[in-house]
Amino acid sequence: MADQPRMIVDVAQVSAVTQLSPSYVRVELTGPEFAELGVDGPWLDQRIKLVFPSAAGLPPLTPGIDDLWTHWRTLPEAERGHMRTYSVRDVVGEGDARRLVVDMVRHDSPGLSGPGGAWACSAEVGAKVIVLAPRRGKEFGGIEFAPPAGHPILLVADETAVPAASRILADLPDDARGHAFFEVPFAEDFLEVERPDGVAVHWLARGHEDWGTRLIPEVLRHLGHTGGVQAVADEEIDPNLWEVPTADEGDDERGDYYAWIAGESGVVTTLRRHLVRDLEFPKSRVAFMGYWRKGVTMG
Repeated sequence: MADQPRMIVDVAQVSAVTQLSPSYVRVELTGPEFAELGVDGPWLDQRIKLVFPSAAGLPPLTPGIDDLWTHWRTLPEAERGHMRTYSVRDVVGEGDARRLVVDMVRHDSPGLSGPGGAWACSAEVGAKVIVLAPRRGKEFGGIEFAPPAGHPILLVADETAVPAASRILADLPDDARGHAFFEVPFAEDFLEVERPDGVAVHWLARGHEDWGTRLIPEVLRHLGHTGGVQAVADEEIDPNLWEVPTADEGDDERGDYYAWIAGESGVVTTLRRHLVRDLEFPKSRVAFMGYWRKGVTMG
């Protein structure tokens, strides 16, 4: 028998849609290959790719392609559809009944909703999307959360990273301790999340203010930073900001938080500057990830 492809590339169908809150839609997907969907360990912040249809429908991708990105790029632009990155919120069921659960952010404000958000707003049972996801027993990558043993956890996320952070919380060991700060548009977006008793979750409603308005000062206050927030100029913000520890560089003198910070790149850059420069967080104890950037189309 031929070797199985290292990843699942499958046309999946929506089996359920649930409006969780004003900003969140939960979509459950089923696919012919989902019985093989899995990772060796907890899901944590596992990333996947979804390809949404264009006006012409889904692109002509063959299931089982290992190099989906290269193949997708060769397609005519009008046929490609729209590829976006999401996090696994949950995987439930077994065999043919296995379902992939993805929480999607929907934006009602003009100019904020991209192809993924627009699809989430109109998704209904029976709709189809292409899924690129890990196959059980195969190397896939896409998990960045890797805290050293014994350190308390600090999770920081805006609404786009809350699904990944929520999965992390659910997968933490029972004796984990720490804090999670989640900034979302509205108080109605404060969701119930599974977590260890030793991890406190702080929900922050931003309202119609800019991203990070509540999140940045609350996180810095919690960490004991008293110098105020220093603005970061637009030209200093890397829209592709992605810095994660590649290995444990040994014990550090602080011996405290392992921080996982994800969301809008300008917010993440500001927090990175204060944590590393002002609070002297060792880089081996922090992951900074710009999930998106205001005004920039990201995959």
